[in-house]
Amino acid sequence: MEHILKRAAAPTPKFFKTLRTIGLVLAAVSGAVLTAPVTLPAGVVSLAGYLAVAGGVLSAVSQVTVDDKKLNNKTKADE
Repeated sequence: MEHILKRAAAPTPKFFKTLRTIGLVLAAVSGAVLTAPVTLPAGVVSLAGYLAVAGGVLSAVSQVTVDDKKLNNKTKADE
């Protein structure tokens, strides 16, 4: 568990920061669609559910992706 927490706090490459942001936006938009106070077609609601899952997975995977060069430099500096 400690290893996962260290990876989550480690530096993330710029590309994956962008992907994380896209994932968060997808999750937020799908959450807004799913909680809309109006009746929407079943296809739209189903698509929003899939987008919520995809956004969550994309954000999670992007968060634990580590820039090894920066992590190694940081570890050597801490020693």
